[in-house]
Amino acid sequence: MRIGIDLGGTKIELVALGNAGNVVWRERVPTPKDDYAGTIGAMRDLVVRAEGQLGQRGSVGIAIPGAISARTGLVKNANSTKLIGHPLDKDLAAALGRPVRVANDANCFALSEATDGAGRGAEVVFGIIAGTGVGGGVAVGGRVLLGANAIAGEWGHNPLPRPSHAEIPGPVCYCGKQGCIESWISGPALARQFTEATGRALIATEIADAAAAGDAAAQAAMEIFYDRFARAIATIVNVIDPDVVVLGGGLSKIDALYRELPERIRAYAFTPEGPTRVLKNVHGDSSGVRGAAWLWREDELEQAMRG
Repeated sequence: MRIGIDLGGTKIELVALGNAGNVVWRERVPTPKDDYAGTIGAMRDLVVRAEGQLGQRGSVGIAIPGAISARTGLVKNANSTKLIGHPLDKDLAAALGRPVRVANDANCFALSEATDGAGRGAEVVFGIIAGTGVGGGVAVGGRVLLGANAIAGEWGHNPLPRPSHAEIPGPVCYCGKQGCIESWISGPALARQFTEATGRALIATEIADAAAAGDAAAQAAMEIFYDRFARAIATIVNVIDPDVVVLGGGLSKIDALYRELPERIRAYAFTPEGPTRVLKNVHGDSSGVRGAAWLWREDELEQAMRG
C-alpha cells in the first residue's frame, strides 16, 4: 500500500493507493494555521488513522508547496512560510518511525500523470501547473527529476522568451525579478492584462469562454496569451524534448489550449518533426497527492514500510 499526502496551505489530504493504483482511503483535514508542530502531528494522525482502518502499513510520500534543500536538508521556496527552515521529512519520519519522501507538488503532479495519467507510458513527461501561479515538474523513466538545487522544472521563473519591445522589462514577479513567465501567463496575469486593455474585470476562464462566444476583445487577449504560452513551452521542448506536456491547475480547464498550443509550440521550437503533445491531466486536483504516493517505487516498498 502506498500513502500520499498533499500538504496545502488550507488543507491536508491523504490518499492510500492499492496495488493497482486504486484509491482505498481518502481523508482531508484543515491545515493547522501557523503551527509547524501541529502540522507534523496532523499528518502523523492521518497516516495512523488510515493504516488503522485498512489494517496494513504503507509507504509515505508528501507533496509540499516548496522543496527540501539538498544543501541544508531544510524546506525552502515554500509559499506556506511556516514550513521554511524545517527538516520536514526528518520530523515526520521520526513521528512515524519510518522513512518518508518529500517532493514539490508540481513534481508530484508530473509523476502522477506519468505513472497512470495522461503521460502513462511516456519516458519524459513535463507537467505544468498553471493557475494562480505557473509551476512545473519533470518525470523521467517514472522518477522525479529534482536537480542539484531541487528546482528542476521551475520554468515559471524563467524570463518570457523572445520578448517584444513592449514586453521588456515585463511585470515585477513576487520572486523579485521582472518579466518571469509566471507574471505573464498565470491566471491573475491574464485577468490583469484584460482589465488593462478593456476596463472589464473577468477571471482567466471567463475570458476564454467569452472568446469562444465571439467576444472580439477576449479573442485578442487569448491570442496574445496563446502566443506567450507557446513561446514559454518551446524553450522546454528545446531543452528536454518531452514526449508529452501535461497541463494541470485552473487554466488546464481551457479546452482551446489543447488545440491552439501544439502547432504554435512547433513554430517556435528548434526543428521538431511534429507538434508537441499537449494533454489535459487525467487525475485533476488529485494528481499531487497521487504523485506523492508514487514517490516510492515497487522495489523500494519494503524499505519504505520498515520501521
